[in-house]
Amino acid sequence: MRVLVTGGAGFIGSHLTEALLDAGHEVTVIDDLSTGRAENLDAARRSGRLRTCWSSILEEERLQEFVDEADVVYHLAAAVGVRLILDRPVETIETNILGTHRVLRCAAKGQKKVVVASTSEVYGKNDRVPLSEEDDGVFGPTVRSRWSYAVSKAIDEFLALAYWRDRGVPVVIVRYFNTIGPRQVGRYGMVVPRFVRQALAGEPITVYGDGEQVRSFTDVSDVVRATIELARHPAAVGQVFNVGSGVAVTINELAARVKALTGSRSEIVHIPFQRAYEPGFEEPRRRVPDVTKLREIIHFTPQVDLDTSLRRVIEYYSR
Repeated sequence: MRVLVTGGAGFIGSHLTEALLDAGHEVTVIDDLSTGRAENLDAARRSGRLRTCWSSILEEERLQEFVDEADVVYHLAAAVGVRLILDRPVETIETNILGTHRVLRCAAKGQKKVVVASTSEVYGKNDRVPLSEEDDGVFGPTVRSRWSYAVSKAIDEFLALAYWRDRGVPVVIVRYFNTIGPRQVGRYGMVVPRFVRQALAGEPITVYGDGEQVRSFTDVSDVVRATIELARHPAAVGQVFNVGSGVAVTINELAARVKALTGSRSEIVHIPFQRAYEPGFEEPRRRVPDVTKLREIIHFTPQVDLDTSLRRVIEYYSR
């Protein structure tokens, strides 16, 4: 097939692009390189079936051409990471909401299937364990800019489902839970690459808050596999899916694992969220997915455990 991947030079997008090329598809990537990197696609270029466009999805005329040519659109272009959201709030809202609207509007003209990448952030401060697709989103006040990302992605989901119900655009929504792997960078607030880089450099491993926050990490290869299988399954259309491992771990445990796997002598230190980000910063205590729906539709089981995934990140940064 001919496939369009928006944000295809990003962390997850580049791995998705490689997997699609390995499956024999022709892939076009559009990315403005605001957080993605052209070198993430160095290996993918060797296929001879990759076309890249370093442009914003907000340029609708060009976007329409690419969507018209595609059989399936994977929409991953977004502003991501807590640090980026706090530093560039206007860009976050514009990229996420306006960008998704343009993709869906372009897809509606040819009834093209769109896989919309969403996030566990849409659950906000809901700390139920595990979180199912039908659970509420609980957001903080608008004066806390940290929640603008969560709300913008929730609007993306509302838009996608509206285009499905009102205009018949076949959409699939995937909510990613803490995806990790090679090529992920820590400068926007991603915890695993930050821990790994600090451990390898012998610097203090900085845990924000008390470290008892609970998360569920999933290797990018498993996330990509689930994403592609959902795109292919007819029963997934018009549905929302949690995509994650479902295995819970505290941030303190994560830091200890990184320290052990790197053989680092780094000290694990705790820093208040207010010092790491901004006064009044709010962070969910627990965020673990219920992946029952994912298992029922595509019989998904993660193949990469946390330690193996961490070793892959460590190897990547060691190189």
